[in-house]
Amino acid sequence: MKAQSDFLLVMTTVVASLGGFLFGFDMAVVSGILPFVRQQFALSAIQEGWFVSSALAGCIAGVIVAGNLSDRLGRKKLLYLAALLFLLAALGCAFFHDLSWIITARICGGVAVGIASSIVPLYLSEIAPDDKRGRLVTYYQLAVTIGILVAYCSNAQLLSYAEAHKQDTGGGLIQFVFVQEVWRGMFGIGMLPAALFLFGLLWVPESPRWLMQRGRAVAHEGYGPLFEPAMRRALLIGILLPLFSQFSGINAIIYYGPTILNNAGITLSNSFLSQIIFGAANVFFTIFAIWKVDSLGRRPLYLWGTAGATISLIMTGICFYTGATGIALLCCVLAFLAFFAFSIGPLKFVIAAEIFPDNIRARALSLSIMVMWVSDTIVGQLTPVLLRSLGTAQTFWFFAAFCLGAFIAVYRLLPETKGQSFEQIEQYWKNTSKQTA
Repeated sequence: MKAQSDFLLVMTTVVASLGGFLFGFDMAVVSGILPFVRQQFALSAIQEGWFVSSALAGCIAGVIVAGNLSDRLGRKKLLYLAALLFLLAALGCAFFHDLSWIITARICGGVAVGIASSIVPLYLSEIAPDDKRGRLVTYYQLAVTIGILVAYCSNAQLLSYAEAHKQDTGGGLIQFVFVQEVWRGMFGIGMLPAALFLFGLLWVPESPRWLMQRGRAVAHEGYGPLFEPAMRRALLIGILLPLFSQFSGINAIIYYGPTILNNAGITLSNSFLSQIIFGAANVFFTIFAIWKVDSLGRRPLYLWGTAGATISLIMTGICFYTGATGIALLCCVLAFLAFFAFSIGPLKFVIAAEIFPDNIRARALSLSIMVMWVSDTIVGQLTPVLLRSLGTAQTFWFFAAFCLGAFIAVYRLLPETKGQSFEQIEQYWKNTSKQTA
């Protein structure tokens, strides 16, 4: 019976984490597409920022509705909705001709990402045993990093295929999507994992905690309980961690990596190769987080990670400032990715999914993830402006300041939650509130 239960837990985690895979894929695939779309549609700096950030606007909309709808309809139905939207978005981006319709499809995909980024970690936290909760929620972040890596690899492979077949005279759909306008193929590949996610959800059970909550006929109290004295510190943590995560500089590398490396003198094809290396490092060090998050704990990993990320970003800026854009630059960026991947990246989901009580968890997590996507939208718009006005070195130093802020916030605010039940964590906030009253 235990073996059967463990197998069900593993399979449920794998299927649910496909939402994270699609989140990562959708977020990263645009980095390889951007140079081609910019050239084909002659995008201005503002249009370029909107092309990148349009999906993020959809994310915010998806997060806004996710918490309330998942409390009313259940976690599983929201996952179905996300899977369907992922599939339609990939289809639209691959085959729409007009830029406005392509952006509409990206917004649709963004809604899917917003729902998945909120509901998947929530769902995983609610099906996990207390002593494995950190690990299971971190599997979601691992899936995100694998999605990013697969996007980099598929972009590089499709680019190589297009260059090898650009002299072919045959027409047809394959030639159009994968050679003439290869960026469409880069988008279209996302239909495969989206279909797998949609199919796999047929065997996923509903969250047991949601079923218990529905059985108790818990009244929906809106966001009011979040602002009660006992929850204020938890709310502050839930807001600050995703904000600092997005302003850490990770998205400058994910969205604009090829552009930054190309400006540093690394050719487009080599910049794609560099991003594959970046993506592999991200996956590897997220596995380290899975290994240690339930033994070392959340707080030590976060402190070491934010300190290391700060130093790495400072060194990355120095590399650009001094013109050392070879191995030294790659090592500095890899170091940043390592520190980010075992701390800032996964732990914001782990912590936000466990610090709130049952009656408010879905909506609180949605609020936390909404802060993440609002910050992400700002970063998507701000990064090309910073790169062109301040310069690459100063842009990375700007992000280093936020990593330092994250270290200070975690040191002052974050308690250790490893191995504790949701009820124990809730009681901790109540006791802390009484002591400070």
